[in-house]
Amino acid sequence: MKSPGGIARGLQRCRALAATGALTLGAALAAAMPAGALAQSAALAPARVMRLIVPYAAGGPIDVTARMMAESVKGALGTVIVENRPGAGGNIGADATAKAAPDGLTIGISAVATHAINPWLYSRMPYDAASDFAAITQMARVPNVLVMNADTARRLNIATLADLVRYAKANPARLNYASGGNGSAGHLAGELFKAQAGIFALHIPYNGGSPAQLALLSGQVDFNFDNLATASANIKAGKLKALAVTTARRSPFLPDVPAVAETLKGFEIDTWWGLVAPAATPRDVVARLNQAFVAALNAPDNQARFAALMAEPVASSPEQFASFMKSERAKYEKVVKASGARVD
Repeated sequence: MKSPGGIARGLQRCRALAATGALTLGAALAAAMPAGALAQSAALAPARVMRLIVPYAAGGPIDVTARMMAESVKGALGTVIVENRPGAGGNIGADATAKAAPDGLTIGISAVATHAINPWLYSRMPYDAASDFAAITQMARVPNVLVMNADTARRLNIATLADLVRYAKANPARLNYASGGNGSAGHLAGELFKAQAGIFALHIPYNGGSPAQLALLSGQVDFNFDNLATASANIKAGKLKALAVTTARRSPFLPDVPAVAETLKGFEIDTWWGLVAPAATPRDVVARLNQAFVAALNAPDNQARFAALMAEPVASSPEQFASFMKSERAKYEKVVKASGARVD
């Protein structure tokens, strides 16, 4: 092993070489450093940190589950920092993921809005949802639920989804429903429901899900398609009447409430999100990311934490998730165009 004096003389020589342009300073230092010291230097170098971009503000279910997963994969992938990049319906954060270096160090959340609805809702998109991303895995699915103001349901003698459809057909243009805005999940669920049931109900857009729910609770509107996690407290309190969930099957969180598909065959519309990387990310890197996140999604403690958010964890292969997003884009293309919703 070289003495401290020998190392010092070596450093002086390498600085001189760097000054003449014969070597970069980094290369000269590496050449002059003894093997043991070089290994120790590498061991002390900070690990490369991964970035997980969430295209929504902090605090919501998507952000909460992203942070949960970031913590859970530390052992397999190292430190993962969650970065919130909200705005433009999720487009700003999704675009940041699409345009990041495809080195496996930047991944992002893809959601029903960013990768299925927005491509048809926005007249101009900063990214191509079909070609600018490599699918990693789906993460979660959250049912929406068709809810009525409980007093309204009693007054109109509506106890089931079939009752609602019958009333709407017998009383055309008498019903209305609220949503968090044009092109929102609640709006599009309502439009799909109307189309499949063959009924009409006036859509009343509000500036966000909370004002829409308040309008329903106060009796200003007749029904909503709301997020189950948001509506559950008022369902349990008896203020809202749950008629049906929008997932293909009944939700484990409301097992006594039927799915819309039990009355309207094939109806399925829910909130989902997953993980994607920039399109050119190598397949072996995507496979490693998939393995780590799928293991985290399948961990019993994480499944319990998802359940507390009324979200169902969904682990899938990259191919399965890519196919799922493709089918969702095709579905929402029809729904958005039928609704007439547009963001310019």
